[in-house]
Amino acid sequence: MGTTQKAGIGLIGLAVMGENLALNMERQGFSVAVYNRTVSKVDAFVSGRGAGKHIIGCHSPRELAAALERPRKLMIMVKAGAAVDEIIGRLLEVLEKGDIIIDGGNSNYRDTIRRAVLVEAHGLLYVGAGISGRAEGALTGPSIMPGGSPAAWPLVKPILQGIAAKEEGGLPCCDWVGEDGAGHFVKMVHNGIEYGDMQLICETYDLLKNLAGLDYGEMREIFDQWNQGGLNSYLIEITRDILGFRDADGKPMAEKILDAAGQNGTGKWTGMAALEFDVPLTLIGEAVFSRCLSDAKNERLRAAKVFSGPKITAPADRKALINDLEKALYAAKVVSYAQGYLLMRKAARIHKWNLNYGGIALMWRGGCIIRSAFLGKIKEAFDKRPDLENLLLDPFFTKIIEDAQASWRRVVAAAVQNGVPVPALGSALAWFDGYRNERLPANLLQAQRDYFGAHTYERVDRPRGEFFHTDWTSQKG
Repeated sequence: MGTTQKAGIGLIGLAVMGENLALNMERQGFSVAVYNRTVSKVDAFVSGRGAGKHIIGCHSPRELAAALERPRKLMIMVKAGAAVDEIIGRLLEVLEKGDIIIDGGNSNYRDTIRRAVLVEAHGLLYVGAGISGRAEGALTGPSIMPGGSPAAWPLVKPILQGIAAKEEGGLPCCDWVGEDGAGHFVKMVHNGIEYGDMQLICETYDLLKNLAGLDYGEMREIFDQWNQGGLNSYLIEITRDILGFRDADGKPMAEKILDAAGQNGTGKWTGMAALEFDVPLTLIGEAVFSRCLSDAKNERLRAAKVFSGPKITAPADRKALINDLEKALYAAKVVSYAQGYLLMRKAARIHKWNLNYGGIALMWRGGCIIRSAFLGKIKEAFDKRPDLENLLLDPFFTKIIEDAQASWRRVVAAAVQNGVPVPALGSALAWFDGYRNERLPANLLQAQRDYFGAHTYERVDRPRGEFFHTDWTSQKG
């Protein structure tokens, strides 16, 4: 189509995600102007997948700006980091006051805070929109978590909610999250929970295979059954499909994949934020470290020749173990979400974001990687008690944990006794035990800190906030 007709939104970056989002926007009735630094990609897209559609190809940022209705709305879909800053710099030269820049990439939320200040200082509006769903979701409907300049939301809402996944009653899996970097922070936590979920499923698969002794067909059937119940989720669903997939020779494809995991960094960011804000995100931390350990493949091969572990003893009741695994996986998954919500609550206090925790659960119910049946229960929990301290204290989730405790402990104990590593299942249980205990051994830790560094301590028989020091060396205990 010609460039005399203005487009409703512009999009920069025509990798697969960018192309799919542009097609999604056009399918929802929005005309789209597109630009890519390698302009041959623009021409190939407009004449290929975008042929015959309301898509305008542009060869420069200035041409892109001229092709848009005002106030201009421009979405950036490029690799996070310096490339985003470079494009923003070029856009500030061609855009005008009131125009809106949307970063739809996996940007670090602190970069989004900084960029929002910069863009707003030029009289423009900025949106950092976390998008989950990978390439398929971008085309058919992703989960979108927008934050940034509040004044931008009414202007971009029809587009972002239009292209988002829809849940019951047509509810879009997209709503305003909060100021400056809130959207990208929530997306980061989403990815951290994703890391935790994936590691939990991998440990469960390892126990089913190496402790219960199931073959791939049997494991596929179990994951299919689990997907019909409380564990119903995207990750359980695709695990079922993966376990059932055979290579050309008829052997399970999963067996032929090297056990060295990659990562894109967002899980690390979640762990780093947890350390910065003093939030015990133990399960997600272990999920990140498990990927790091898996990547040390050559070193593990050498260590395997040096060390031996216990001989695996098949369970006396395989069916009982499978039932225990289902409950343990469910309970640990709840802990993963609970920890993620603790991090969001702490960050909201520090950055003064007014997060809608129930709304966030709704945004995650469709289109994203951690799509899960029980997200509706999370929304209900926060709808009932917006000030809920911890997800585990909601009656629905309290019952899940209580019902699963015995099974969870049996699974972790069996794994330890048989030398099968369960860092995520085990750390989730340890965190829960720490959380439920009225008194932890940190009293001794404080005494140690006071002994060697005079860091002081509080006393159980005095009001909180009063600090004391003991001259430990004079009496030697």
